[in-house]
Amino acid sequence: MGNSMQPHIRIGEDYRIHYALLPGDPGRVDEVAKFLDQTEAVANNREFKTIVGSYKGVRIFVTSTGIGGASAGIAVEELRNIGVNVMIRIGSCGANQAEVKLGDLVIAGGAVRNDGASDAYIDKAFPAIPDTGLLFHVIEAAKKSGYRHHIGKVRSHDSFYTDEEQQIDQYWSSKGILASDMETAALFVIGGLRGVKTASILNVVVEKEGNLEGGINAYLDEANESKLGEQKEIITALEAIVSYHHSLKS
Repeated sequence: MGNSMQPHIRIGEDYRIHYALLPGDPGRVDEVAKFLDQTEAVANNREFKTIVGSYKGVRIFVTSTGIGGASAGIAVEELRNIGVNVMIRIGSCGANQAEVKLGDLVIAGGAVRNDGASDAYIDKAFPAIPDTGLLFHVIEAAKKSGYRHHIGKVRSHDSFYTDEEQQIDQYWSSKGILASDMETAALFVIGGLRGVKTASILNVVVEKEGNLEGGINAYLDEANESKLGEQKEIITALEAIVSYHHSLKS
């Protein structure tokens, strides 16, 4: 694929695709593939597993980013280098509010920057926000599908295992933060700096008073609400991309 070959995601410019879904888990790439036509395995290096496929005639990359903002940032940078300019994260999160239940979707309207990756790029005064137009398409896709969803602020962080996790969660819960993940802030900040349109759809795998280990382990159960939530976020993201794509032609 010539000199455009990216060192981590191992993809070049040949595909000329402008859209990407960004799951964290490489295993979720295979779940997205179930909804696509004409799928092709493209690359699998470190945490970055990529396929390409079509959804309702629109060609889309699906690239896993691993855990955390640092690796997500690498994926954003390298996908942007090969021409991708619209990226939607489809990840998991822990709820910070009691009304946010297993399998609900959290659509991020902004993110608290408690991560190191976004901090490495620019001062904390720079906002971690999605592209407004793309966000509207995500919201409409969730509404049309009838999926239970919440729209608001999330918090991105770097570890589940600090000594003050409970106090930290309680603090941000008291400030109205809907949920916590590890990648959204980096996606929004790097995308904002690089001219990439971004959005983030999170599937709740742990409720506010839930157990982290139990919630994540239960996620492996195909009948679990959070596993069904994964399917909902995939469909929502794919429908949003198609809607956004057609809006460019109108």
